[in-house]
Parts: sequence; structure tokens; C-alpha cells
Amino acid sequence: MTIGIILNGVTGRMGTNQHYLRSILAIMAQGGVRVSETERLMPAPILVGRNAGKLAELAALAPTGVTIPFTTNLGEALADPANVIYFDAQTTTRRFDGVRAAIAAGKHVYCEKPIAVSTDAAYELYQMAKAAGVKHGVVQDKLWLPGIVKLKALIDAGFFGEILSVRGEFGYWVFDGEHVKPQRPSWNYRKEDDGGIIVDMLCHWRYVLDGLFGKVRAVSCLGATHLKTRRDEQGAAFSCTADDSAYATFELEGGVIAQFNSSWTVRVQRDDLLTLQVDGTHGSAVAGLRDCVAQHAGATPRCVWNPDLDSPVDFADGWNRVPAYQSYDNAFKIQWELFLRHVALGEPFPWTLLEGAKGVQLAELGLESWAKRSWVDVPELKA
Repeated sequence: MTIGIILNGVTGRMGTNQHYLRSILAIMAQGGVRVSETERLMPAPILVGRNAGKLAELAALAPTGVTIPFTTNLGEALADPANVIYFDAQTTTRRFDGVRAAIAAGKHVYCEKPIAVSTDAAYELYQMAKAAGVKHGVVQDKLWLPGIVKLKALIDAGFFGEILSVRGEFGYWVFDGEHVKPQRPSWNYRKEDDGGIIVDMLCHWRYVLDGLFGKVRAVSCLGATHLKTRRDEQGAAFSCTADDSAYATFELEGGVIAQFNSSWTVRVQRDDLLTLQVDGTHGSAVAGLRDCVAQHAGATPRCVWNPDLDSPVDFADGWNRVPAYQSYDNAFKIQWELFLRHVALGEPFPWTLLEGAKGVQLAELGLESWAKRSWVDVPELKA
């Protein structure tokens, strides 16, 4: 079965690398998504964006013998009944209008996060999709990272006993452009362009926390703009108006406490760009992007505070690597395949626009907490 997919905003960093190259083209290269001995789902993408030259370059990467069309006219792509899925990887400011138009055209919708610039707008998209009867989903890629999959397996097996706390460290040094080219686009550091790490990362932490440890009930967040000036893609200096670091604490349903530091102004002295430490009554684990190590209660050393002597305990000892019981594909590609199966076969897909709205809600409440310098409750968004 061929499935027409509108890829809007595919010329951006995430749209190009994770969604087009490593997901859609990779699925096409493997011969589609296998659903039975004789049936496969094959993506048929059309690329949409504002820069025809960049679109042409991406279209030229099509597999041998395949022509991938492109257009700068979204309305034209939406009018074609062969296109049944609309995917949006535009900048956040443009996403609401694109998704709304796709829903009005009767397309199934899958989009990057944040799905809108406000909770009200995000929830409205969910309500529109529900009323229209179209299938809908939001990218929640970190759930399929190998390290997180291994961590989830420990949780499901009851390894931790009662989970007490979660500590997340995320980030790296994003160069300011003075001497080294930045790794992220300049709009990330301009509030007027909907930039900021709170808006970006609290959407991620919402689905990670909700999905693994318990629903988020309250948040306390402090943001900071540590680097005041950066250089844009043309090398021109600009003032940073958005937060580049966030220090947040979350209270979860059931009493688990989670703390996350997120920063684009930190140098990495840990095992990975993202690490999650989970501590429980029966054991602890630390998960990165691909690896996960664990220490059972029976292997926990007895630590005694004495700064006058070198520690007799090798703190890295006593931790065991969680084995890989399966092969691991690209996290974005895995979720794409699940959404294609959802559209074509009606298989369950719980990562809906409602979950996307919850991510926007937590980011918005994180900003409110920062402004008020206080804890803020997280009300439930009803299905």
C-alpha cells in the first residue's frame, strides 16, 4: 500500500536529518513497512517548504528509480487526494496554521513538537482533529532511545521496587559563533521567534515523565540566559532574548520527585548528552542515549563521609550494564513506522495531539513558574 505523505518544513535541521533522511528515505530503502508476508506500507512523500532550491536538493536524494516531487505551495499538496498524511516540522510559529489547514483538508496529522505556541492553541488542534475524525500524533522520539527502552524494561520488571526520585542531566555547549560555527539555529535564542530551552525541552520531559514514572502534577522551574550575545547564520551578532538553560523540579503522581537540568551552556562531564538516574528502594539505574547501567540493593556499597581520606569505594564498581535483548533502530523511524501502521491498519497510537498539548502546557507552566518564582500546579487536560 502506497501512502502519500506531505513533509512540510523538511529543509530544517530536524526535518532533513531525522524525518526525511533517517526515517522516510530509510523506510523506502528497506522496502517499506512490512505488515504481513505479502503486504508492505510504502511512503510516497512530497516535499513542501519555502526554498525551492533546497527542496530540489533533497528530492534528488530519492532512491534510484524513484521521483520525489516538491512544491512551495502547501495548498496544492493538500488538495491532492493521494496525500493522506500531513507532517509538520516547520518552526513552531507556523505549525498551528499548517496543521489546521491539513485537518480541514481531511488529512491525518503527525507533527513535531511543540505543536503550538500556547496550551490553548495546542489543545484546539487536538479538538479539531478529534472532531474531524482524522488520525493524529506527535513526535515523542526519546521513548524509543535504546537507553530509555532498557530503563523502561527495568521499570516493568519491578527492578527498582518503589521509585523515589529521577534526576536528569541534558545538554552540551552550543558555540556562540564567534570562533566556531554553532550547532543549533539562531532562532533558538530569540524569544520573539519562539526560541528557548524551556519551550523546547520541557515538552520532552513531559512525555518521558508521564510515560515512565507518573503524571506530572506540579513544576518549579528557573530559567536563565547565560550567554547574552551570539552570532547568527550570517555571522552577525545578536542579543539573546530566550533562555538557554533551565533548572526544573517536578512533582509526580504517586510522590516521585524529578529534577532536570537542561542547558546549551554546559560542557559535558558525564557518560552522555542525556543521562537519567532513577533511584528506588531495591535498586538504581543510570540511562543514557544508548546504554543503561544498574546497581541492585544487594550490590550497593556502604558509603561513609570522610573527606580527609581517599575513598575506599570505587563508585563505578558494582554497576552492571543492562544487556541489549533486541536490536535498536532510529527512534524517529520507529515512531514513523508505528504511525504509518496506525493510519493504514488502525493499530493503537497513544502519542496523540493531546499528548502534544500536555507538553506545551508543561513548558508554558514552567515559564509561569520562572516568572512567579514559585511552584505551579499542572491541571489535567481532558481527552
